Amino acid sequence: MNEVKCECGHVNPHGTVLCEACGRVLDEKEKDRKLVDMRYEGSARRSQTYDKTIVDKIWNFFSSVKVGIWLIVITLIASALGTILPQEMYIPPNIPPEQYYLDEYGTFGKLYVEFGFHNLYGSWWYLILVASIGISLVICSLDRVIPLYRALKAQKVSRHEGFLKRQRLFGISTGANSNIDLEQIKINLRDKRYSIREEDGNLLAEKGRFSRWGPYVNHIGLIIFLLGAMLRFVPGMYVDKVLWIREGETKAIPGTNGQYYLSSDKFILEVYDKEKDKEVFSDALGKMGAVAKNYQSNVTLLEREGDAIPGEEPNLKKVKDYSIKVNEPLKYDNYALYQVDYKLDELDKMHFNLINKKSEESFGEIEIDLYNPKLKYELNKGYSVQLMNYFPDFEFDENGDPVTKSPVPNNPAFIFKMFTPDNPEGEVSFVAIQQTVEPFGDNEYKMAFAGIETKNVSALTVRKDLTLWVIGLGGAIFMIGVIQGAYWNHRRIWIQPKSGEVWIAGHTNKNWHGLKREINMVIKDTGIHEPIDQTQEQEKKIS
Repeated sequence: MNEVKCECGHVNPHGTVLCEACGRVLDEKEKDRKLVDMRYEGSARRSQTYDKTIVDKIWNFFSSVKVGIWLIVITLIASALGTILPQEMYIPPNIPPEQYYLDEYGTFGKLYVEFGFHNLYGSWWYLILVASIGISLVICSLDRVIPLYRALKAQKVSRHEGFLKRQRLFGISTGANSNIDLEQIKINLRDKRYSIREEDGNLLAEKGRFSRWGPYVNHIGLIIFLLGAMLRFVPGMYVDKVLWIREGETKAIPGTNGQYYLSSDKFILEVYDKEKDKEVFSDALGKMGAVAKNYQSNVTLLEREGDAIPGEEPNLKKVKDYSIKVNEPLKYDNYALYQVDYKLDELDKMHFNLINKKSEESFGEIEIDLYNPKLKYELNKGYSVQLMNYFPDFEFDENGDPVTKSPVPNNPAFIFKMFTPDNPEGEVSFVAIQQTVEPFGDNEYKMAFAGIETKNVSALTVRKDLTLWVIGLGGAIFMIGVIQGAYWNHRRIWIQPKSGEVWIAGHTNKNWHGLKREINMVIKDTGIHEPIDQTQEQEKKIS
């Protein structure tokens, strides 16, 4: 595209409406306007100049403020839809999401999964929406800030007559050229903290130009904020997991790639005493019975040494012992483990005796670890028990078959096959809590319940967030932009003597009443008349 050369000699980019240097109107369509459009100083924006190539069309699409607003609205609606049902991270981990949402919420739950709302904030299309907002912010900013900066930098002190006449605040003082007190005006302008430039007897006073960059500083802050939010989906940058660990158990800490392990030594629960604390908590203790005063997990943090070989026990070294309490997390290597919940007396082991149903004679006891049961248990004198199937959280499905709802032994059930010298082929028995079924007729032997062992379980939240400083930086920059654009404004005053007259014009990006009041204070008793607000004059003529 050809550049446009103004009469003042300044060469402007193609599409410029007002000359960047003198303000002369270059676009014939703009000459009929009563006031010039000073939003971007009449500069040439790429989105309004080029529309031929595919790059131009993409640029023009994302440079539209309407497109940016719609992207934000669509993202907000999608985010709201993601809160209707629990996200995948909050459902039982042992059940496929498709099955869980269908069972719990029916057809709506099935559609919820098919459209990806069950894992919304990690879905590819949601990330594309967030990235599109970031792209829109970048292109919107570049499309406006570069031409605006170039125009403000190139502006001359002496401005074209058409430019001054089309300013909202404009006035002519006839016959005041010889009586004007220019020095006093300069003193008044400096008192108001204006920066003054002079050229051929003309004067330009300007202040607060930095406030014009406030919206673009906002955009930079938002872009950094969105970048920080997207970094949370980069492996190793953000972890938010829950670890359920039982007393005496050692588990890999989720989100650490097997680098760190945690061993639970003991869980401690303290409750308020009804006698000692009744004066302060009498109402709560009366309603709730027992109220937790403190619950903590005494743990040992372990670190893996060397590389782990699949199927082999890792070599662990002790890092430190710690007592994790509410609001007193264990912190190490950017990870933090918080005490969030607990479960008392969870089933851990069950004991059964193999007995003869008629004589009630016992032929040995077996101990079943509910988290790691054996397949076969050998007893004395040729007696043994085979565990054919195990249902930790037993229930019957719609077909009447036994299934388990979760891997947690809330309601364990077993299918035993009992081998005895009398029945070497074995007898099958289904055993659940307070329930025994013999599917192939009456058995001679049975598995009799002999006792249980329980353990306390602690729930710990595992947190790691390397993106927090990026999000915080973006928020801080955004607030700087808000303050920059809200509490200051860009003000300019032009004073130009012309053939026995003095022309005065003023412009601001906001708070016109404040600029007009300030101009009146500057020109008081200097021989220059007060400029008029041409928008108000036009309204009077129309009315």
